[in-house]
Amino acid sequence: MLFVCVANSFRSQMAEAIAKSLRQPGWEIWSAGSHPSGAVHPLAQQLMQEVGLDLSGHRSKGLGEVPQRPWDYVVTMGCGDRCPAVAAATHLDWEIPDPAGRPLEEARRIRDDLARRIRQLMRADAGIDKTK
Repeated sequence: MLFVCVANSFRSQMAEAIAKSLRQPGWEIWSAGSHPSGAVHPLAQQLMQEVGLDLSGHRSKGLGEVPQRPWDYVVTMGCGDRCPAVAAATHLDWEIPDPAGRPLEEARRIRDDLARRIRQLMRADAGIDKTK
């Protein structure tokens, strides 16, 4: 599973951390950006810390830094044309607003919505071997 947004500094970083915390054996989970910022947003780190997930070891990555293979799922975070096509069996575009610059409570709602979507996707796909 690959989560993609433009900067790979906020939404896709949170998605990667959430999905990794929920993954079943065999799932390979990454995030990347079409134009990586080079850093993880401090508010993303704070929001994830609030739910017990640590982003301190994460870094903003470009699409060229993730495995170059067809993915089972590629989930884009509302970046539209700025997210290039990546080979995947299933493409999902989640219109997730960018939490940067939003009030803290709104950013928390975005984080929680993202977690809900990831749980739903992973439950729906439970039992499929993701090591292929």
